[in-house]
Amino acid sequence: MTMHNPPHPGEFIKEVYLSPFSISSRQVAEKLKVSPSTFNRLIKGENNISPEMALRLSKTLGRSPESWLSMQDAYNLWHAKKNVDLREVEKLQINVA
Repeated sequence: MTMHNPPHPGEFIKEVYLSPFSISSRQVAEKLKVSPSTFNRLIKGENNISPEMALRLSKTLGRSPESWLSMQDAYNLWHAKKNVDLREVEKLQINVA
């Protein structure tokens, strides 16, 4: 099932982990062992979650690395569907004998 306008994982982190518990992005960046600017770009939706970051988030915040990557993929795919023009893309016809 596809989600309608899924949130960027950074928005999810902000809404689920940071805001409700008054945790600063600097505190999380320290635990992740990344620079505060790197984590802030993620929170602002300027960076995507890489496999390495998914592993770090999994250890620091919980959830599986796969779930972090899946959230990023859902966000990226939703936006691609809104922005990619496929009108001239053609289906490959394969004849199997």
